[in-house]
Amino acid sequence: MQTTARRRSDRFNDRRQQILDAAAPLFNQKGLGGTTLAEVAAAVGLITTSVTYYYRRKDDLAAACLMRTIAAYQALIVEAAAEATPADRLTAFIDGYFALLADIATGRGPALMNFFDIRSLTGAAIEPAFSAFADMFRALRGLMRPEPQTPAFAQPEENARVHLALSMILWARTWAMRYDPMDYPRVGRRLSDILVHGLAPGRAWAPPTLDLPVETTPGLGLSRADFLRAATETINDFGYHGASVDAIAARLNVTKGAFYHHVSAKDDLVLSCFERSFGAVREAQGAALRAELSAWDRLTAITDALVRRQLGGDPLLRHMAVAAAHAEVRGELREAMERQTEHYAGLIADAVADGTMRPVDPAVAAQMVAETINAAPDLPRWTGGRLDPDAAAWVYVRPLFANGVLNP
Repeated sequence: MQTTARRRSDRFNDRRQQILDAAAPLFNQKGLGGTTLAEVAAAVGLITTSVTYYYRRKDDLAAACLMRTIAAYQALIVEAAAEATPADRLTAFIDGYFALLADIATGRGPALMNFFDIRSLTGAAIEPAFSAFADMFRALRGLMRPEPQTPAFAQPEENARVHLALSMILWARTWAMRYDPMDYPRVGRRLSDILVHGLAPGRAWAPPTLDLPVETTPGLGLSRADFLRAATETINDFGYHGASVDAIAARLNVTKGAFYHHVSAKDDLVLSCFERSFGAVREAQGAALRAELSAWDRLTAITDALVRRQLGGDPLLRHMAVAAAHAEVRGELREAMERQTEHYAGLIADAVADGTMRPVDPAVAAQMVAETINAAPDLPRWTGGRLDPDAAAWVYVRPLFANGVLNP
């Protein structure tokens, strides 16, 4: 009797794992809003009601995928904690992380869900997922804590550096796929080298100010730009799935009718917001090219200007929203993002060539610069909103460009 019950329990747990294995890549590819339980069921060879026997709601399934991902990362942090110094611990964690990504890429390990849609969760699934993510953040902060003889950071600065490092590491899941898995250890070491040592140790942080156009609202009332800004903020806060028309309209204190006067359909909203965000990045990159600046100054000026914009109430749409865009334009959006990231790679290569930056991998460093900008809107969540743009530039952007995330 006991053996029979154990077998049933094993079969139940095995089936749950199979469902998680199938759901994670679908959520990563299509987002929480674009994935259906029917698609998950089909991937496992089940009918939808069979999936709901294990996970009643799609959000429950997504939360379980996220919790499994967090548990895998926590295990890597625990293993890395055995190393002696913060630099060794952070490097060991990143080594383990890229080994895990290689296992996933080669089919030796199950797919893990990314965190892009974590804010889209609803109901009882929200609190456990957010709490587990916060625990993981604190565990990584423990790995990065300085030696007793090293001056400690104030908590906002410490959290800013941990947020920077964690964002870089998590974003690597997306761009690492362009490499062969056998190269993952080398790529991971290049990322950890930049995180630990910075791009130009000892170099002064004094980014020039770019001459950028100011977006104005002509006449009275709300403009289309106001609606796109509100939509961008709402999607960044709650994900595409959680950014309902009601939520966007409420942010502007207008009716749904007014919303549809400016935006024909919600599905077109992501595309319009991306076009606006790409335009802002293009303006910054173009202004830096037109100025008489070195490659180093151009790179720091672009990054500083865009991070300040992100923290000044006019954010860019997060990279995560690509998964929610129309399937027919999703590839085009990814290509546009990659072109703008390649611009950073060119500036980095030029700065290495003229000696204003130490030798680093331009492709890896460019992804890190792009993610520094992309992750900036989340900074107030980890610093209690106690940093103004000047302070944020110093404690959040400067570590990447100067002495790394571990050095005061």
